[in-house]
Amino acid sequence: MTEEEKKERDLAARKFYPAEKEAEFDKSHKKQTPQTAHPAYRLAFQDPDFLLREELRPVRFQLELLKPEMLLEEAGVGSTLVMYGSARIPAPDQCEAALEAAKDLPDDEKRIVESLVAKAKYYTEAYRLARIASDKSIVEDGKRQFVVCSGGGPSIMEAANKGASDAGAESIGLNIILPHEQAPNQYVTPYLALNFHYFALRKMHFLLRARAVAVFPGGFGTFDEFFELLTLIQTGKMKPIPILLFGKDFWTRVVDFDAIAEEGTISRKDLDLFRWCETAEEAWEHISAFYKLDR
Repeated sequence: MTEEEKKERDLAARKFYPAEKEAEFDKSHKKQTPQTAHPAYRLAFQDPDFLLREELRPVRFQLELLKPEMLLEEAGVGSTLVMYGSARIPAPDQCEAALEAAKDLPDDEKRIVESLVAKAKYYTEAYRLARIASDKSIVEDGKRQFVVCSGGGPSIMEAANKGASDAGAESIGLNIILPHEQAPNQYVTPYLALNFHYFALRKMHFLLRARAVAVFPGGFGTFDEFFELLTLIQTGKMKPIPILLFGKDFWTRVVDFDAIAEEGTISRKDLDLFRWCETAEEAWEHISAFYKLDR
C-alpha cells in the first residue's frame, strides 16, 4: 500500500482541504472572465474590501483578539511584566542635545524641555526593571514568565524593550496604528511586534497575561491604562496584581489621590491598590514578595 493510499484510509486525516490549499486552487484554476474578474467572486477571506466593510467590525474585533493570542501562545509566553509610560521622556544620552536645542526657545517651552529631561531617570529605571525581570528567566509550566511587554514605541517603552534585549531576552511590543507616522522601537522582538487597530483589543492584550504592571510618568495614554487597571481591580473584575507607580513627585502633583478619597468617591483602601516606587529594585522586591519568588 502506498503512502497516498494509507492517507486515504486514515480515519483521523482531514477530508476537507485547508483554506490555504483552496486559495491555491482558486489562483491556479481561475479563468479570466467578467465573472471571475468581479470582486464578488473573490473568496471572502481573501477580499480586503469585504473584510474592511463597516458590517465586518465584529469579525475584525475577533481577529484582533485571536491573532495576538495565538502568536503569544505559540511563543511560549506565560505571563508578562507590562510597562506603561510617556513617549516623550528622553533617554539619558539625549538630554544634553535636548537642552542645547531648547536654549533659544521661549521660556515656557524651555521649561517643558527641562521638565522632560529631569524625568530621564525614569528611562533608566524602566530599563533596569526590564533587565532585572529578564535576567531572572523565570519559567513555570514550560512557559516564560514576566516577559517584558510595552506599547512598542519610544522613550519609556523603548527603555523596557531595550532592557530585555540587553539581557538576551525576547520582549513584546503592542503597537497601535495612529494617524501620524510611528513604528515599533528597534528593541522589540520582531515576531512579538504586534500591531492593533482597536485600542480596546490592545488594552485587553496588555492585561490578559499581565502579572505585574509598572507605571511611569506619562500623558493621557498612560493615565488611561493606569486608571482602567485600577478600576478593573477595584471592581473585582480582575484579581489584584502588583501595580508599581514610579515618580511620586510627578503623580501627586498631577493627581490628588488623597483628595479623591476625602471626597468619598473612592475608598481610602483603594489607595493600597498600587505601590510607590522610585527604583527598579524596589519594584522587583514588591513583585517577588507578592509572588513569593526567590529574590
